[in-house]
Amino acid sequence: MKSNLLTLLLVTILMANSSFAQEANKIKYEEFTLDNGLHVILHEDHTTPIVAVSIMYHVGSKNENPDKTGFAHFFEHLLFEGSEHIKRGEFDKYVSNAGGTLNANTSNDRTYYYEILPSNQLELGLWLESERLLHAKVETKGIETQRQVVKEERRQRIDNQPYGTVLQETMVRLFKKHPYRWPVIGSMDHLDAAVESDYKNFYKTFYVPNNAVLSIAGDLDIQTAKQLVNRYFGTIPKGTIEIPRPNVQEPAMTAEIRDTIYDNIQLAAVIQGFRIPKQGTADYYAVDMLAQLLSQGESSRFNKRLVDEQELALFVGTFPLNLEDEGVALTYSITNMGTDPQVLEDGMEVMYKEVRDELITEREFEKLQNQVESAFIQSNSTMAGIAESLANYHMYFGNADLINKEVDRYRKVTREDIKRVANKYFVKTNRVTLHYLPKSQKGN
Repeated sequence: MKSNLLTLLLVTILMANSSFAQEANKIKYEEFTLDNGLHVILHEDHTTPIVAVSIMYHVGSKNENPDKTGFAHFFEHLLFEGSEHIKRGEFDKYVSNAGGTLNANTSNDRTYYYEILPSNQLELGLWLESERLLHAKVETKGIETQRQVVKEERRQRIDNQPYGTVLQETMVRLFKKHPYRWPVIGSMDHLDAAVESDYKNFYKTFYVPNNAVLSIAGDLDIQTAKQLVNRYFGTIPKGTIEIPRPNVQEPAMTAEIRDTIYDNIQLAAVIQGFRIPKQGTADYYAVDMLAQLLSQGESSRFNKRLVDEQELALFVGTFPLNLEDEGVALTYSITNMGTDPQVLEDGMEVMYKEVRDELITEREFEKLQNQVESAFIQSNSTMAGIAESLANYHMYFGNADLINKEVDRYRKVTREDIKRVANKYFVKTNRVTLHYLPKSQKGN
């Protein structure tokens, strides 16, 4: 009886400490929406004298006209060209001269800009982003300049990069109807064919306050930040054009799609793409944990078996793409010298069958839970990470507080869930398999 009481007391103390730690680490924020529809999220943290100013637009490659692809990514570049009050080429200089850094990125679902600045330069960041939103220069000279920049980016990152077309070749086979079928960088022919009015219309449609989230995190005073936000963004007109949102239901796959791609590579590769549910669904979290089981870390199943023990591969990995409409789990494996890619694929298939047939061990499951919690904490360990997470959670789920709670969704995943999603999604009839071979083997 005493032993049971001591055990109960210990569990109670540990649960209390865990709840206390969660509350102590909770990320606090305030949010509001301006009359023009701009949603604003503010997180105050005086740990370091910096502030991250970010703005996320709900426009990615999936919002494009199928005959005019690449616009979302193109605008990521174009909107550094300057504005009515910022000369061409000087956007970056304002930030670097203030001792800060900046960047931007585009995905299938959104476009994101941010500056990391000394906290006394908060107003500078807000002014820059308000200029980008209201007064950007969308004109022929900047368009022609950025066309060449994007073309060079495609050459470096895709066309001339070994395995650079992996995602493009996989997605175009996984999706036949949905806009996810074309690459984020889009078609160079489409960008060349577009005229200035096409670009202006894209800007007027998507770069409006009611299609954006302004997220600011760092060494700031909430009340002062609110006043500055209203000053710089409050008078920007609300967009009046209906924002295109694709409403495409991709048919389920019924058979494996296989193909061979000849690339400028030395070692063959096996690439597999599986259709999975969209981000935020219960099955997505289970798939994410399954992917980590297979390839996260040196002791993961793929690495331990295929790389270390059997020496079939140099690199093996699998990761889910957290897409808004429908997800993809991508597996890539680079063969070891002299390995037939079919032998490597057979080895991967053995591992898929294992997770379909058997529950993972309790030890593996505990490790997965620890990895998830560690990654969750790490993603919110910087002001830039917090600002982006807050914007993401609001934009995709309408709930910024998932920054404090999403890890609970992972905790709800069971070993049985991982086995179930392996049987539902990691099957041949739900995948694309590509063998990447050196060009020298073409025609053999």
